[in-house]
Amino acid sequence: MCNVMLPLFNQRTVYKNPATMSAPPGATAKDSRRLRRIIAEDPDWHLSLVPCLSNLCLQSIVRNIEEKPMFEDLSPVHKDLVQETLSTSLPLHVTANLISDGVYWKRCCEQRWDICDLAHYGHSWKRMFLERHMENVIELFIPGVTEPKTVLEMVPLCKNHVKRLDISQLLPPIKEPQKEEEEEEEEDGSKLASDNEYDGPSMDHFDFNILLNKLTQLEELHLVYRVKQCGMNFEWKMFEMTDRDCESLAKALMSCKTLKLLKLHQSHIEDTKCRLLVKYLLDHPSLRELDFSHNLIGDKGARAIGKLLTRSKLETLNMCDNNIRGPGAKAIAHALSVNSTLLSLNLRLNCLRDEGGQAIGKALLNNNTLLHLHLGANQVSGPTAIALSQALVQNNTLKSINLSCNNLGVDGGIALGEAMSHNTSVTECDIRLTEVDEQSASSIGQVVWTNQSSEQKRHARQSETK
Repeated sequence: MCNVMLPLFNQRTVYKNPATMSAPPGATAKDSRRLRRIIAEDPDWHLSLVPCLSNLCLQSIVRNIEEKPMFEDLSPVHKDLVQETLSTSLPLHVTANLISDGVYWKRCCEQRWDICDLAHYGHSWKRMFLERHMENVIELFIPGVTEPKTVLEMVPLCKNHVKRLDISQLLPPIKEPQKEEEEEEEEDGSKLASDNEYDGPSMDHFDFNILLNKLTQLEELHLVYRVKQCGMNFEWKMFEMTDRDCESLAKALMSCKTLKLLKLHQSHIEDTKCRLLVKYLLDHPSLRELDFSHNLIGDKGARAIGKLLTRSKLETLNMCDNNIRGPGAKAIAHALSVNSTLLSLNLRLNCLRDEGGQAIGKALLNNNTLLHLHLGANQVSGPTAIALSQALVQNNTLKSINLSCNNLGVDGGIALGEAMSHNTSVTECDIRLTEVDEQSASSIGQVVWTNQSSEQKRHARQSETK
């Protein structure tokens, strides 16, 4: 307080004339001179230079926030001022449960990452920072080196904010150097193996079983078992999950009751692992979207997926770019014929052929919920087009169908064109690179355009009534 009032005292020059002052009885001239006081004026002083007491208090709060956090007691205006001043290098255990979403977390995000798109994080800066920070910790986790408590200590700080995790890499354990004897044996040629031949994965990755059941708000999980920027250290084993990884992840997924979307792609998942994952996903209470694209899943895995369709509430299923053939497609088709929740099915880049394509077409005769179907690049031909044509005459719920990159031929195009003339729901029909004649393609395009116009008018009327 003394420091605040000092400028007020120094704002003027004070002269005291000894002649006008009454000296005490018996005082000499020398004593009178001592009573004279001169205070110099500061020409640069102004009242605006005096700091406001509230600002001094806020500065004190910022300096001592680690020892004496008083953030919650402030007014909204003062909280904003503190968030603009706080250091972004404060420990997370101090700020996570103390600082609400706002300017501070925006500063933290923009300082750490060049691209900050709030649209993926519910327009919350705090959620973005905590989710991406946890993703970074998991992606840099080295089994056998990094302590699990590094991740677990973050759970109390993040569990109420983390709704989505996008893990773009999972590191394997550090490979121990080979012994000299083994190197000599390899040089002698006693161990012959090509770079592309190996006896299966022998490395485990981060154990999700210790984490997922603790993230009580998690709704989306995106996973890729791979190592980014491995350079000359490339090994195929870096790009797939082990059996223990799969079992651990499956149990973790079952324990995560809030999960709505699971995307596990580009991870060399084959039939055995697919069946194990599905075993623990059966009857999951909240799972709505499943993406197993770009893996090695065959017919046995597809049968497990068919079972999942009958014991789940899936709305979106993406099995793009796998090894599913006719028998596997039949299993999925059988489940589709009795399913009442699935809205989108993507089987692009498999090998269904007409055996599987016809089964899917027949399933659509009994399905009234599927909206989007993708059968592109599946080596289907005329018989599949005819089976789908029969479904299109009866089915008035399907909105988009993709048959591109197949050899449907002239007869298939004619059958589709005739069926589409009776259809009022399909607003997208992709028949590029299918050997369909121009006349059929034109008639199909005309029907699609008509259906699109009707759909737009219907939406316009609904908007007016609201």
